[in-house]
Amino acid sequence: MSDWIILCDFDGTISVEDVTDSLLERHAHPDWTLIERQWKAGAIGSRQCLQDQIDLLDADPRQLEALFATMRIDRGFPAFVEAALSARIPIRIVSDGLDKAIESILARHQIEHLPIAANHIAPDGPRRWRLEFPHARPDCKVASGLCKCAQVTQARKQRPKVLLIGDGASDFCAANRVDLVFAKHRLIEHCRAQGLPYVPITGFADAMALLPALLEGSLEPVPPAHPSIHTPATRTHA
Repeated sequence: MSDWIILCDFDGTISVEDVTDSLLERHAHPDWTLIERQWKAGAIGSRQCLQDQIDLLDADPRQLEALFATMRIDRGFPAFVEAALSARIPIRIVSDGLDKAIESILARHQIEHLPIAANHIAPDGPRRWRLEFPHARPDCKVASGLCKCAQVTQARKQRPKVLLIGDGASDFCAANRVDLVFAKHRLIEHCRAQGLPYVPITGFADAMALLPALLEGSLEPVPPAHPSIHTPATRTHA
């Protein structure tokens, strides 16, 4: 049995597009962008931002499913999942996005067996929706709908070493608490600035190629630079 457990972000990491942003662009009142600006200005937290934006949705369930059906995932993800599970490395999806979207998209690719922690979106009328936050924490430093730091703590109860795979701001806090990060996009810059152990990847083909060295204990992270005192946070729905 491997010592590792994998926590994997969804939007922009597994999915090619940011699913939540795509949903808002297609089916929400344009004021969702004003709420986004409020968050970026620091007037509201990430959880409040997402909740207020989902309140602006105007779509029936069939329209949501039709949008989810157009969302693509990284082509290498199914093979990566198979390889990791064959090596007895558990994988848990941790996302500050929407559970219904993740479940629908993964089901189209016959990946229905992975545990998912995400925000719960539920009908609140024929064309209205509400959000519930079963994985929120009152002490979450970024007031996120899903506290990924708490997910790291939970993962350590299952395995001693935690690998995080992610791409953006919703992964910043958790990256400070794991043993290793496979990083994409802005998460690379965060790890570099903070002197965190990471390996840059462009997708899951890279991640799968790294698995043998991870299991052997021979995988070398990027040499740490001198950490910055502060890294500005920006949000993604992930």
